[in-house]
Amino acid sequence: MKKNLRILFLMMAAIMVVAACGKGEENASNAGEGKLKVMTTFYPMYEFTKQVAGDNAEVELLVPENQEAHGWEPTPKDIAKVQDSDLFIYNSTYMETFVESIEAAVDTKEITFVEASDGITLKEGTEEEEHEHAEGTEEEHNHEEEEHSEHEHSHEYDPHVWLSPALAIEEVKNITKSLIKADPDNEDSYTKNSDAYIAKLQALDTKFKDELSNVSKKEMITQHAAFAYLASEYGLEQVAIAGLSPEQEPSAQKLAELKDFATEHDIKVIYFEETASEKVAQTLASEVGAKTEVLSTLEVLSKEDREQGLDYISVMERNLETIVVSQN
Repeated sequence: MKKNLRILFLMMAAIMVVAACGKGEENASNAGEGKLKVMTTFYPMYEFTKQVAGDNAEVELLVPENQEAHGWEPTPKDIAKVQDSDLFIYNSTYMETFVESIEAAVDTKEITFVEASDGITLKEGTEEEEHEHAEGTEEEHNHEEEEHSEHEHSHEYDPHVWLSPALAIEEVKNITKSLIKADPDNEDSYTKNSDAYIAKLQALDTKFKDELSNVSKKEMITQHAAFAYLASEYGLEQVAIAGLSPEQEPSAQKLAELKDFATEHDIKVIYFEETASEKVAQTLASEVGAKTEVLSTLEVLSKEDREQGLDYISVMERNLETIVVSQN
């Protein structure tokens, strides 16, 4: 804890100097440009914001495009980038656990923090995570309590709302409001762009509803507990091997229970995410005679997907196709 506080203090000291210089240089060199500067945390936030902003704002991505937001920590240079922005748009502190440390390090009078999932009721974390947290030695409990105080409630609630097109619409609406409030002169443009993008998301939502209503198997086993909102919105049941963190591994008891569940429900496919190892999913699949398939969490957009010109909607359509084929 003391080490982390010391690091945070150094970060804050560094940013105060960098921000002071940066703001002065910006005011001198960019006077009259007038474009809104928006920093977003990870891919869905960037994509949603860019679709609404169009050419009216400079939209940047904070977490490197080849890294997940889970476990990522900002450097003083990253914090300086946030300080240099007018808006900082993030999904949820339960996803981006670094938001609070950034907020403590910047001048919040100069930048507005926008939580895109504001107003959406978040689901509680998985029972498996609670069970694992309850076990362990006293020393482990002390360590967990220390970690909990540093990244408070990081897995208490499920932040993966963007994986439901219906909830993605709500996030886009929140982002739109924040852009209009920060830049009212371009309200008409933001509103037009937002309406057009929401229409596409509504079409995606309808497609999910229509196609998933007809699948024969409603239970889906996923390696990462990221698809609860998608499942509940479209009549499926997510059964996760591990918890909300991609790195989390299940207990032997959990795997045994999942083997029984998969056998009982004749599960033929175990899903895993493209940025994680399929080792755990493959272990379970081998035990029950199933195969594995990829479902993207869209926490990052892979290099291959970028090269093919794919985006949130097209990757979600690919996810839908995978589920429909696998659940029939």
